[in-house]
Order: sequence, then structure tokens, then C-alpha cells
Amino acid sequence: MPSDPLLRFRRSAVQLHALAEVERTIRATDTGGRRQYLRDFSESFRSYRRVLSHPEIDQRACSANIVLVGDYHALPASQLYTAGLVERLSASGQRVILGVEAVVARDQRILDEWQRDEIDSDELRTRIHFETGWGYDWQPFSELLHRSRAAGAKIFGLDCSPRQDMRSIRARDRHAAVKIDELRSAHPDAVLVVLFGESHLAPNHLPLMVQNLREHDRIFTVLQNIDPVYWLSAGEPQDLVEAVELRDEVVCVFSATPLEKYEHYRLAIERWKQVRSHCVDLAPSFYNLITALFQFLNIDLYSTEHSANRAFLVDDLPEVWSATRNEEQFDRLLDRRLGPHAQNIRRELDRRGSYFLADRNVIVAREYRMPWAAEQAARCVYYACQKNVSRDGANLTPDDDFYLHALESALSFFGSKVLCPARKLFPESEVLERRQRLIPRAAQPTPDAIRMFGHSLGSELYTAYVRGEVSKRWLRGLFFKDVSKPGAAKALYTQAAERVQSGKLKSA
Repeated sequence: MPSDPLLRFRRSAVQLHALAEVERTIRATDTGGRRQYLRDFSESFRSYRRVLSHPEIDQRACSANIVLVGDYHALPASQLYTAGLVERLSASGQRVILGVEAVVARDQRILDEWQRDEIDSDELRTRIHFETGWGYDWQPFSELLHRSRAAGAKIFGLDCSPRQDMRSIRARDRHAAVKIDELRSAHPDAVLVVLFGESHLAPNHLPLMVQNLREHDRIFTVLQNIDPVYWLSAGEPQDLVEAVELRDEVVCVFSATPLEKYEHYRLAIERWKQVRSHCVDLAPSFYNLITALFQFLNIDLYSTEHSANRAFLVDDLPEVWSATRNEEQFDRLLDRRLGPHAQNIRRELDRRGSYFLADRNVIVAREYRMPWAAEQAARCVYYACQKNVSRDGANLTPDDDFYLHALESALSFFGSKVLCPARKLFPESEVLERRQRLIPRAAQPTPDAIRMFGHSLGSELYTAYVRGEVSKRWLRGLFFKDVSKPGAAKALYTQAAERVQSGKLKSA
């Protein structure tokens, strides 16, 4: 169990603040959380025994007969973690069968046609009534199907109707338990991986029913991203906790943060509200990240104290161009507004899902993909803080330009890390070596090299903050510091690096 509440606070405070706004939106629409069936799950897992690694989870899964995986349907990371698990089990030499809740058992014939490549994915999606019958995002589920099929796994639907009526939920559990029993009997030499909604995996729900039918099978349950366990694990000494053991044969892996989890649920709710026009607006998700970071830095969006012309910072929040509202319209917008640069932005969107255009104060977004979304939000905050700083490019050398972008990268990485604690830090032993290697020489450094140079400092800033070696007031000053004069950016970068290094030496 974790022993450091201060670590938990420092790692979690900003995300908890951002999460509060999302939860208010969800509660206004989804009032089912008080039902006993759902409380059975939330009350069953409040603590853990010890920290585990992903390889330990895979090793346990390999030796099980049935692996029950908890699915948070709105979160793509849930489905993608399962795809990776199927791939790793298959690569280890195991024969794998995948059972999914998202497809009802009566549509197995259609699923079999797709697995034999007789129909394409679009026809599968239409014929199983994925949008109206399931309602969550197709893309991550489609990736799960494709990756599992490529790994050699046979896929089966386990669910039944009606899905929207909570009064029938225990009947659906009994149905799924029977289908699992049938699959185990038909494929006794295979590991059966079952992806089912997390609330179904409370100890007295589906796991108990399956165990009663399969007394001699070893059942291993892999839950994902349980909120109380996630917050507790933030107090562990290591930066990232991959997984924890909850009880015998039950573990929890962390494939996403609670903020990412509930933002995707909020987006799903928005999608359901606008299902007729197929519109989903990503702007609220980015604005929530931006305002949470402002509040972390104790910057009042509704104050004019940081503005030379009495303008409100809230009025400087970026415009968000969202591809999910209308793809064709979005492409026309990029071509019209960005001209020859549109193709470069499309490549960035393919790589990371979103991109902040500082010169236009616009976030261009095709999808909400953490932690890159958090880094773009942090860049927005940095540029808002720097709005009143005039930069005369004619007086700046290439060295100045390098350090200006490196500072932006450092503070953007720091901001993304406090918003998304699951983002990996640079190993402390490598930071100085990386920085020394990336210092600009005669050759012009690439944008990726500048980013990495900045990220190394951003990683140190976060570590120093978590350890209490630097204050939020000092960090806020980095965002507002005027670095427009020649040599100022390099001096500030060097000062910040020396400050965190001195704090590290004091704590050693």
C-alpha cells in the first residue's frame, strides 16, 4: 500500500480539479450510479495489496483458463489494452479465443463472415447495428477485432438483449456465463479472454456465475483504471504504477488516467445527444484541460492583472477546429485557412490527434488523444501567458530561437504531465546526458531535437515539483517571464535547469 499522502496530493490535485467539471456534466445526464448493481463493483475494490508490472500480469494470464477483462466502454484505451493482451498471449504460443460484450451472440454468423473475410468492416458494423445497439466509438473496437484476428484469435459475441434495461442486467450475466462455459467446452486447449463491462466483474456478478459453471478452471480477472485504486497508487515512490494486485486472481492495470476515462465518457454522451447529425465537439475537452492548468498555476482567467490592455485571459482561449463535427468541412477549412501548410498539419493529426497553431491561436483536433492533447493545452496556456511579450525576431540569433522553443517545449511537457500523470518521465540518470547531446552545435537542430531538449527540462521540473523542491509560484513565473531580449531565453533555461539540479542535490 502507498505510504506518502503528499506524493498523492502533488500528483493528483490538478487532475482531480479537471475531473470535477467532467463529473458534473456526466452526473447531469447519467443518474444510474446509485443502483445497487453498480455499487457492488465500486464498493468491492477500494485498496490493493502490492504493485505489479505488465510482464507479471501477462505471466498470470498465460497460466489461466479464463481471463476476464474489465471494459470501460467509452475509453479506447480499454479496448486497445485488450488487443495488446491478445497479441502478447498469442505471441507466447497460447491459442486464444476472444469473447466480447459489444456483439450479441445472435450475430455470431455475421461476425464469422467477417472473420472469413467474406464481408468488410463497414458491412459488419452495419449488420450488427453497432451504432444503435452498442453506441460507443467504433474505431477502437474495430482495431481490437482486426488486431485479434491478425493474431490468430477466434472472436465470439457474448451478449444478449435488452441492453438498456438495468432490470435485465443479471440475466445478461447469466447468459454470458453460459456462453463462456460453452466456449471453454468447445475449445478446452485455448485461453479464453473475455472483454466485458467493468460493473459486470464485481465478485458476486459474472465471475461468481462463471466459477460456479467452471469449478476446475482458473479464472483470472484483469480490471482497468479503478478510480480509488488509481488515486492510492499515486503515493507510490515510483513515477508510474503499471498495475496492482487487488486480491487473489484479481488485478488492476492502469491503461489511462481518470481524467482521460471520464472525458471520453463525456464525449460519448455528447455523441449520443447529437447522433442524428453525427456531431461530437472536442472543444469542451480541450478547454477543460486549459482551464485546469490555469487554476493549477493560480492564474485567474477572469482577472486583467496579467494583461497590458485590460483584456481577460478567458477571452484568449483558442479556437478549436474539430474534425469530428464534419470531416469534409474540416478538410475544406484546413485548405482554405492554411493553404500549403494544411498537409503538414494533417500529418501531425495522423501522428498525435491534435495540434496547436500558436500563430493563429487555434487547436486543430481530429481526436482526443492523451497525453498529446494535454501538451497542446499546455502550449496554449504558455502562449496566453506570453501574449504581452513582444518578440523582435530581427534581433534574435538562431541560438535564441532554439532556447525560446526549448522553453516552450519544457513548460508544455511539464503542463501535460500535471494534467496527465501517466505520461512517462525521462529517467533522471539520462537527463543530463540527453541535454548535453542535444545542445545546439553548428548544425541547425531539428524540431524533434528541440522538443526532446525541452522535454528533458520539463521532466525535471515535474520531478522537482512533486518532491516539493520548487513552488507553484516559481513555476508560474516561468510561464510569464519575458524572454524576448537576446540571450534571455537561454539564461532562463539555464537558471531553471540549475534550480532543479540544486534541489536534487539537496534532497540526495
